Amino acid sequence: MSATPYLLRFTETGSQEIGFIASTQLAQNIPFVIRRVFWTYGTPAGVLRGQHANKATEEVLVAVTGSITVETDNGKKKKTFVLDDPATGLYLPAMCWTDLHFAPGTIAVCLTSTDFEESDYIRDYPTYQRLVAHLAL
Repeated sequence: MSATPYLLRFTETGSQEIGFIASTQLAQNIPFVIRRVFWTYGTPAGVLRGQHANKATEEVLVAVTGSITVETDNGKKKKTFVLDDPATGLYLPAMCWTDLHFAPGTIAVCLTSTDFEESDYIRDYPTYQRLVAHLAL
């Protein structure tokens, strides 16, 4: 139950002369059926976002502009990723705690496997640690 977060590359076309398009190309790089898409912007400097895990929802997070430092914990391993390329996404499995540090001016897009449901969220880190330890048994 402790899948590992990983970076994935989107299909990219274009050039420096005309610009670029990054695409999931019929979602072939996304390891789930996309149910919801949302974007985050206007995050003030120093604000920590994320600070949760989802019980069932899988996500792919992309920094469309700017950058995001993502700290992940899947219950077995902690890892940090820097998203600063709009043609690269970060797969976040269910039961993966994330802390997100946005650079000023960053716009992020998130693709999810489920619709929003508050009951899917674990927003307390000690509770998350207890749950993920129990799942490992």
